[in-house]
Amino acid sequence: MDGFVRIVRDLIYEGGLPLGTIHHGRRVEIPGRYRSEKKRDLLVIVEGMLVAAIEFKSQIGPSFGNNNRTEEAIGSASDLWAAYREGAFKPSARPWLGYLMMLEDCPASTSPVRCREPFFRVFPEFAGSSYKQRYEILLTKLVRERLYDAACFILSDSKSGPQGVYQEPSPELSFQNFVTSLLGRVNAIAGEIR
Repeated sequence: MDGFVRIVRDLIYEGGLPLGTIHHGRRVEIPGRYRSEKKRDLLVIVEGMLVAAIEFKSQIGPSFGNNNRTEEAIGSASDLWAAYREGAFKPSARPWLGYLMMLEDCPASTSPVRCREPFFRVFPEFAGSSYKQRYEILLTKLVRERLYDAACFILSDSKSGPQGVYQEPSPELSFQNFVTSLLGRVNAIAGEIR
């Protein structure tokens, strides 16, 4: 995911914010409401204001079912918004929150997965869905519920992925939509500090 982090960093810089405002790798912890702090993958902090926080996550096989990316995405966003509500990032206006997910494109991620329903039925959209479909459902709902301002969902296989080849299964969750939303926020802040 380092390549995507660098691309997004460069786009933020080209959007008018100094490189010194873009943080990734080290010193990227911010307060949480339900925990003392959470390390983010990329932060944009301008003049003491949290402008943006972005998570970059990937998942590769063979065990797609033994992963907590869903709980992590929901919990991470909920924790940030609770901390914001409680004034943890003063004097920040509402920060922009993004989530970029890359899933390995392989039979284990694109084949239907059986649902366990010992007591109650799952929601219909999950019945017979693959992990690919479940991530698309998750990210779409996270954006529509406004837990994230934008999300990007990409698939890549183990052979062509290292050369930068990927697919976007949902136009709503495309990289273009993701960066357009982010750069709208970046451009607004860059205009204020000029």
